[in-house]
Amino acid sequence: MRAEVLALLACRPGGLYVDGTVGGGGHAAAILEASSPGGRLIGLDQDPEAIARAARVLEPFGDRVQLVQENFARLAEVLAERGVAAVDGIVLDLGISLDQLESSGRGFSFRREEPLDMRMDPRGETTAADLLARLGEEELADLFHGYGEERHARRIARAIVRERPRRPLRTTADLVRLLFAATPGGRHGRIHPATRVFMALRIAVNRELERLEAFLDRVPGLLRPGGRVCILAFHSLEDRIVKQRFRTLAGRREAPGPLAILTRRPLRPQPEEIAANPLARSARLRAAARV
Repeated sequence: MRAEVLALLACRPGGLYVDGTVGGGGHAAAILEASSPGGRLIGLDQDPEAIARAARVLEPFGDRVQLVQENFARLAEVLAERGVAAVDGIVLDLGISLDQLESSGRGFSFRREEPLDMRMDPRGETTAADLLARLGEEELADLFHGYGEERHARRIARAIVRERPRRPLRTTADLVRLLFAATPGGRHGRIHPATRVFMALRIAVNRELERLEAFLDRVPGLLRPGGRVCILAFHSLEDRIVKQRFRTLAGRREAPGPLAILTRRPLRPQPEEIAANPLARSARLRAAARV
């Protein structure tokens, strides 16, 4: 949804922008082009491989770009370290990238046999395998239900706790085999039985919702007056957090807050974008402005 993001950010020549999930550099490049000739961008990503990819893509923009391996929840610290008080716009794309799914080797996809790692930032201490080995049955069930909205969460958690003393879950294939056995319908369901469990584990390992909430709490202080924030969410839990926090920060008519909501309803991708990139089908874009 690059065109929609650019329209909502309203980039201007000479502005200072942040891509908090710089990934492959697509949004960042578009922002730099829209804010030329003097626009600058600070790009964050906790994945060092993403930073390396973005560096190659954004090399033509020279010193107009700074890239930092860091999670967007620490954007305030990143800006302070660079003597920046506030910026003109921020974009977050919360989805997992195709590169991470297909070539990271960290177990994000259940379609490949890889270690059950799932850390976006390899410096993190806890892997998915660690959680599966350490958490109790009730904690696992809560994780799968709360983060993955998995309706068979308790059955799956029970199977994991029963199986792991005999066969520790170390690879994606280990977990997928267990999920097929533990999930009613197995291979014949409309959704692959590993989909929600893998998503829940990834969210937990990377503390995704916790970090999103921390960012949203601080976002008004990161924007200049008139500055804008755009957030692309890819599942209902993320989108609900963004919607509710934007509403809280916007306040009420009689007591307005520091943000004004620009998207009363989330924008969705056009059919042609979904056809070109099936991962975009669940995207929801919301935006707000500093008043």
